[in-house]
Amino acid sequence: MPIHKYLANYPPSLIAQVELLLEQDKLKSYLLDRYPKPHNIANDNDLRDYVMSIKNQHMKKSQPLSKIIYDTKLHVVHNALGLHSYATRIQGGKLKTKNELRVSAVFKKTPEEFLNMIVVHELAHLKEKEHNKAFYRLCLNMLGNYHELELDMRLFLIQLEIKSSIYD
Repeated sequence: MPIHKYLANYPPSLIAQVELLLEQDKLKSYLLDRYPKPHNIANDNDLRDYVMSIKNQHMKKSQPLSKIIYDTKLHVVHNALGLHSYATRIQGGKLKTKNELRVSAVFKKTPEEFLNMIVVHELAHLKEKEHNKAFYRLCLNMLGNYHELELDMRLFLIQLEIKSSIYD
């Protein structure tokens, strides 16, 4: 059952609550009550504007992003919801780094809150490469309910894998 791969590090009591929601076929309604509609950020240009708005609000002085796209090759199965990549090249005797931010295409039809959480997560990697305390402090600074949204996004992915999207 996919529940364990998405909730592996959560307490058994929480996993039991999610299992009960699934048994009662109430996970979809739980999510719809909390997130009644999907966002309308449908293409790479809209995503770029969205990401840059968040970046300019919270991380103005961080490294620039050369590419921001929805990526159809990122699969949730491999735990990749978004991706930040760094390409370092030598150009004219100088070392140049390009930063890219890719969001799994799965997030084209999700609540904006989930897209926001993924973007914040990937932007935080511009300053903190590892998932450490400083990284999560930065995420919380940009998005106060980061951990709550991460859990709900995991529930959304369980719903997506077991049944279907909540926005059918």
